[in-house]
Amino acid sequence: MAVLCARHGVPFYTAAPMSTIDPKTEWDKVPVEERSVDEVVKIKGKRIAPKGVVVLNPAFDITPPDLITALITERGVLTPPYGESISRILSNG
Repeated sequence: MAVLCARHGVPFYTAAPMSTIDPKTEWDKVPVEERSVDEVVKIKGKRIAPKGVVVLNPAFDITPPDLITALITERGVLTPPYGESISRILSNG
């Protein structure tokens, strides 16, 4: 979605609770939680995919910061450069 917005000049905003913002970890080093393979290969407990099929089921994706116009949080709207705006909002209590 962010790539399409960038391509067409449409602002892209991300809503994120402050609890999900880790100022010490670079965006490309954030570990992405893997959800259960069963969420993809089964419906109502019945397998719909062949056994042995390779499945990737991330709990979320990570949008590169240069594609994000602003982060909307419960403590305010953060704008680039994000290192500075995150530090500022964290130091304000």
